Amino acid sequence: MSGKGGTGKTTVAAALALALATGGRRVLLVEVENRQGIAQVFDTAPLPYEERRIAVAPGGGEVRALAVDTEAALLEYFEMFYRLGMAGRTLRRMGAIEFATTLAPGLRDVLLTGKAKECVTRSEADGRPAYDAVVLDAPPTGRLVTFLDVTKAMADLAKVGPIHSQAEGVNQLIHSPLTAVHLVTLLSDLPVSETLDAIAELDRAEIGVGTVVVNRMREQWLPDRSLTAAAGGRVDAGRIRNGLQSAGIELASDEIDGLVAETVEHAVAVAGETAALRRLDTEPDPPLPRLTLPAVLGGVDLGALYELAESMTAQGVHLEARR
Repeated sequence: MSGKGGTGKTTVAAALALALATGGRRVLLVEVENRQGIAQVFDTAPLPYEERRIAVAPGGGEVRALAVDTEAALLEYFEMFYRLGMAGRTLRRMGAIEFATTLAPGLRDVLLTGKAKECVTRSEADGRPAYDAVVLDAPPTGRLVTFLDVTKAMADLAKVGPIHSQAEGVNQLIHSPLTAVHLVTLLSDLPVSETLDAIAELDRAEIGVGTVVVNRMREQWLPDRSLTAAAGGRVDAGRIRNGLQSAGIELASDEIDGLVAETVEHAVAVAGETAALRRLDTEPDPPLPRLTLPAVLGGVDLGALYELAESMTAQGVHLEARR
């Protein structure tokens, strides 16, 4: 899950995890940006570097969460492939881990995506996958493809050895039918443009694109015939006054003027969002599946998160990627 900063991608990723877990499934929600965004959305304590149950979904499913820490992932990597153990922890005290990830910036993303890949491919004792789905709250669209495809560059850089194998394994997963990138947008020019740019960039990188999630969709209060006139500033204040009086409501002239101004503002905003939707429907070729989520007044709490997940479930959650 990605999107331009400020579009609500972490909230949507959390709602998607809940939606996918509905009906008894187990879903892992992963974050990689050291922001503790998942903990904030679920109103819980900061997450440690371990998979921890964070929510129960309708129908008996569960969502587990993991905040991937780069240093912890590298120590785990050292232990897994080099059996360094105590020596790895000594490296952390020496600052060698920060040095290594600074010297080879791509290594950090290999470690982050590599941990997600390990969770995806892990199996239980009976051979079944540990998780029915893994939702990765990825970096914003501006650096999304660099983050996802850096493993390809690292695989080319390290020709042999564990780093090569790790990078190659992640690269294969990212470019496989198991992976779909869903994009969150708001209906304004900049987020829509960045979403369309991300779709084109993902297509060029041959990474599957799934669904566009339109977040904070504004409800249209005016009928279509009135919307166009109001967006052009044509609102009959006298008609509003007469309508209110017929309902037994008396307002002062300045209050009527305020209602007129709000009506025009609403109509202009809805007209702009309609134009943005038209771009999403016509510019990607072929058009992508779309989900819409309403604006949540007063901020997103846990109850609102479940409502967003329910809305996703009702619309159908598209997991397949376009290729």
